[in-house]
Amino acid sequence: MLDDGLGCYVYSELQSYDFPENVQVHDLGCLTLDRINDVRDCDTIITVDALDGTGHLAGTLFRFDPQDMAKRSFGTQSLHDLRLSDLFDSAFLLGYTCEGVCLGMQVENPFPSQATIGLSPSVEEKLPDLVDLVLAELVRRDIEVVEKDTGQLVVSGFHHRLRGEGAL
Repeated sequence: MLDDGLGCYVYSELQSYDFPENVQVHDLGCLTLDRINDVRDCDTIITVDALDGTGHLAGTLFRFDPQDMAKRSFGTQSLHDLRLSDLFDSAFLLGYTCEGVCLGMQVENPFPSQATIGLSPSVEEKLPDLVDLVLAELVRRDIEVVEKDTGQLVVSGFHHRLRGEGAL
C-alpha cells in the first residue's frame, strides 16, 4: 500500500538487470525466519525497505547495518512483526553469520487511510536513486551486473532509468 510497497518497486526495477548465479534477488514482502538459512549460506544480504520516523524529508536515502536498527525489549507478536535485526540475532544464536546491509528511503505516507496502489510523488521521484544505491553496493563488491536492454555493464557512476513511461 502506497509507500510501504517501496521494496516491491525496487525489486521490479532490478528485473531490468542480469546478475551472476551467486546473486539472488527476492521480493519478500514480509520478513520471516524462513530466511535464516540465507544468513548461513550468503556472504552478504542487502535489504531494501521503506523507512519512516527518521526525521528527514521523503526521498532521503539511508544505508546502515542491521545491528544499527532499534532492538526490541520483547519478542515479536507475529511473523509479520519480525525485524531484520531479529533475523540476524536469531541466526547468530545458531552460529550463522554474514554481512548485512540495509538500504532504505524515508517515505511520505507508509500507512494510507485507504488502500492505495503506487508510490507518493516524492518517493517515486527518488526511486531510481535507491535502485542506483543497490547497484552501487553490488559493483563495490565486484559483482558484474548487466543491463538487459543494452548489454551495458553497470559500473561506478551508472544511473538507473525507470522502465518506460508509466512504469509505476
